[in-house]
Amino acid sequence: MTRSIYIVEDDPSVRDSLSLLLGLEGYTVALFANSESLLKAYKPSWRGCFLIDIRMPDMDGLSLQKHLLNMRCQMPVIVMTGHGDVFSAREAFRAHAVDFLEKPIDHEKLRVALDDAFTRLSESQHVKEQELGLEHLLSSLTPREKEVMDLVVAGKHNREIADQLGISVRTLEVHKSRMMSKLNVNGISQLVRLSLGLSSTNSA
Repeated sequence: MTRSIYIVEDDPSVRDSLSLLLGLEGYTVALFANSESLLKAYKPSWRGCFLIDIRMPDMDGLSLQKHLLNMRCQMPVIVMTGHGDVFSAREAFRAHAVDFLEKPIDHEKLRVALDDAFTRLSESQHVKEQELGLEHLLSSLTPREKEVMDLVVAGKHNREIADQLGISVRTLEVHKSRMMSKLNVNGISQLVRLSLGLSSTNSA
C-alpha cells in the first residue's frame, strides 16, 4: 500500500519537523501551507492519509476536513491542534477523524494514529474491491435473471415465482440455474448472503 502522508500546516517549523520525522519512518510526504493549496492540488487518485492542523488562516482544518468528506474523499484524516478543546475534538470525530493530537506532537501517539489510519485505509480498499466484484456479478445477469433472484431472495417458491412472471416452472428453473451459476452460488443461503452485500452496496 502507498504510505503517503499529506500534511496541511501553516507553521513552517512544524511542517519541516514532521516531514523529517515521517520521511525517516519511510513515508512519502507532501507539504501544504494552507487548505486552499491542498484543495488546488488534490486528485481523486491520491492514496494515503491527511495530517491536518486545525488553526489555520482562511479555511481552518475542521472546515477542510468536512470539505474533503463532502467531496467523497475516503482518505483517513488525523487532526492536530495546539489549542485542543472538547468542541473541536467532537467536530473532528463527527467528520470521521482517525485521531485528534495535541501539539507538541507525541511521536509515539502519532505512530499509533498513523498505523490506525493505514489499517482503516486498507480495510476500506478491501471493501471497495468487494463492492466492485458484487456489482460486476450483478451486471452479468439478464433482466429476467435479476427478477428471479429478487423473488427467490424474497422467499417465494418456484410455483409462486413462475405464476408471477407468467412462465412455466421448467423455464423458471432454467433461469434460476443460470442466475446461480453466474453468481457462483450453490444454494439459497449463499444467494441471500450475496444479495445482502449487493443491497448494502446499492444503498451506500
